[in-house]
Order: sequence, then C-alpha cells, then structure tokens
Amino acid sequence: MLILKNATLVQFEPASVSEGQDIAIEGALIKEVGSHLSARYPQAAVKEMQGKLVMPGIVCAHNHFYSGLARGIMANIKPSPDFISTLKNLWWRLDRALDEESLYYSGLICSLEAIKSGCTAVIDHHASPNYIRGSLNTLRQGFLKAGLRGMTCYETTDRNGGLRELREGVEENIDFANQIDAAKTGGRVPYLVEAHIGAHAPFTVPDEGLSMLAEALRATGRGLHIHAAEDRYDVSHSHDKYGLDLIERLDKFGLIDEKTLVAHGLYLSDKDIEIINRHRAFLVHNPRSNMNNHVGYNQRLGGYNHLALGTDGIGADMFEEMKFAFFKHRDAGGPLWPDSFLRFLHAGNELLARNFGAQFGRLQAGYKADFTICDYASPTPLVAENIGGHLAFGMSANSVHSVMVEGRMVYEARQFPFEVESIYAEASRSAMRLWQRMDALS
Repeated sequence: MLILKNATLVQFEPASVSEGQDIAIEGALIKEVGSHLSARYPQAAVKEMQGKLVMPGIVCAHNHFYSGLARGIMANIKPSPDFISTLKNLWWRLDRALDEESLYYSGLICSLEAIKSGCTAVIDHHASPNYIRGSLNTLRQGFLKAGLRGMTCYETTDRNGGLRELREGVEENIDFANQIDAAKTGGRVPYLVEAHIGAHAPFTVPDEGLSMLAEALRATGRGLHIHAAEDRYDVSHSHDKYGLDLIERLDKFGLIDEKTLVAHGLYLSDKDIEIINRHRAFLVHNPRSNMNNHVGYNQRLGGYNHLALGTDGIGADMFEEMKFAFFKHRDAGGPLWPDSFLRFLHAGNELLARNFGAQFGRLQAGYKADFTICDYASPTPLVAENIGGHLAFGMSANSVHSVMVEGRMVYEARQFPFEVESIYAEASRSAMRLWQRMDALS
C-alpha cells in the first residue's frame, strides 16, 4: 500500500477543494481518502505531497499519435488552400510513409509528452495505410513503455485501396480488440490499453465499409471512434451521395451507442445532435486543430449532453487545449464560462469508464488511482467555485510535478523512471527518414 500524504485534493466534477488530505492506494485503486491515514495503515509506504494539488487524471479524448514526428516537418508540401488539399498533400502522405519503426517512435514520443503535460490517458485514432496489420500493437507498445493509459483504433477508409483497404482496416481493429481481450485474460501485463473500432470521416467510408464496421462492433463489443463534419465537404458528400445527414447515416447501420466517440462535428445538424444525445454518445471538441486547419468553429457546444476535449494530433497538452477551447468560445460570442470547460475536460474520464469497465475521475475509494499532481502556487484563493478559472488563467503543463497511472508513478518530480534522451535522439533520426519517404511519394 502507498499513501500520498498531506495533499490538496482538487476534483473537477462535482468541483471541490480539500486541503491536508491523504490518499491510500492499494494496487491500482484508491483504498481510502481522509486525514492521518498513515496511522491507520502503519505498514504503508508514504510519499509526502507538501500540499501539492492531486487531481483526477486528465484525459485527452481524441488524438493522432501517428503525427508525432510531424513537428517542424521538412518535406515538399504543395500549397494547400483548403482542408481536403491539406489532407491529400500533408497528412495522407505522412500516414502512407509510416513504417513500423517510425510509428513506434511516434507513438512512444507522444506517450511521453502526454505524460509530461499531465495526461494519464489518451484516446488515439490511427492510420498507416502501408503498415496496417500489427500497427495498433506497435502503438500499444509505446503506451506500455511510457506507462500511459489509452485506447486506440485503426481509421477504416477506402481512400487508398478501395474495398481491400476497408477490409484490412476492419480486420486490424478486430484483431487488436481480440488481442486486448486475450491480454486481459492472461494478466501478464498491466491492463492499460483498450480498443475502439475506428473509421475515417464518412466521405471515405462507403456503405460496404459501414456494414463491416457494424459487424466489428457486434463481434468485439467495442464502440466506434470516427471523424465527422470536420469540414463542410463531409456533410455535402453525405447529402449528395446518400441523401442523409452524417450521423443519421451512421445510425442507420447501428453504429451509434454510448461507447461512440465522434470527433469534431462542426457542421452536424439538429437531427444528428439529437441522435448523438439519445444514444448517450460523445462529441469530442478539438479547438486548436480546427483553428490550424481553418475549418471553422463549432457553435453548438452547449447542445451536447456528453462533450469532451481532444487535440486531434496537436500534442496532448490539455491545459492549453482547455484555454483555447474557452478563449475561442468567448471570441465567437459564446455564453459558456470556464466551469463548463472544466466539465468538458473532466468528461474524458467518463469515456474511459464506459470502455474500461472501471471507475475513473473521482478521488474516492474504488476509483482508479490515476492522478495528475501539480505544484501550483496561487496568489488568490483556490476554491470549488473557481477551479475552472484557475485552469483557464493560471495553471499550465509547467505546473505538472508528477503523474500516477494505475497506482504507479510514471513521472515523478518531473522525471521519468527510465532514460529518455536516447529515445528522443532515435526519434529524430526516424523522423528524417520518414520525411524522405514522404518526398518519394509526392
């Protein structure tokens, strides 16, 4: 047993702040929260927190770890005046250039940087058309090496190889889900990584692909993770080719349920939003990515019953993402205040709970011991009513001191428990080779 002693406990939903508290951890779970627990459990190891903030783990609810080696990219990228040309000239060339080595280092670097930014979990959405089979396990190895909790899936699409590519994508999703089930049964490694069933935006998934995805959901018991309405083209394509709104079309195939994660959704209709809410599905908002891709702003955030925050591949700094989400909303004339965005940040834990079958996001007995620990010296009172304001205007990833996942410190006093310099050096070499392969594809 381990006791975190003399901590300031900060919960997001419902909001609360409690000073001078201890947390007793047994295995992967919180055993008890209270005062003077070391006297109650005299055999436990004790870590003195000295008043540091201990918060439920922060979750990045939508990311693309395959983009981890794109930072500062030096490749011949043609001018891309719109979103579709950006996909074709940059991201769809990058994912085709990925091989096993570059994907491993991309995923591992993203996992390490997510932890440094205070994330305990990341929900990933993957693509590597020339390395499909086995790609999700390669990503899983990076999660496990870093100690990060997460989920991943392969984005099923026909954009490169038609029906064959659709089948290979669905098969990789099913194989990975089965591998996770076997790992849970065997218990040989920590149960840190789960599976979604992935799909790219509906404009690259014909009805044959949706049928395959529906069967994959039934066969594995998992939920769908899909991009939708990131750009107006996705919506107009669905109306033109299928005569249906985007989510209405997915729902026709039985693809929307409480485990479903819909990323972006900038241009979803009233009917689409009603379907998402009725099925208790999640919409994940990615404000920095939307700004970077110049696709517009989601004016309907307040209309969703279940909304979380992600980055869509722009790192995993959720302090930064929450700030952008709030400031962009205010800039667009929105009515929501920081407390709403605090709830959105917290909501990623509910996504984990639905898919892992465990309790996340509260500092109380029986919940997973996934914590983000910060040393934050505030010049003003920190109380339940203003936690959102402190995150929006004060705290940052620089405040992150330690991160605990599954009851284990994976990052402590701003240090990993293993040497990382050589990982970064090899990742840099792998990035150069990746960029060269991209140029060969142009």
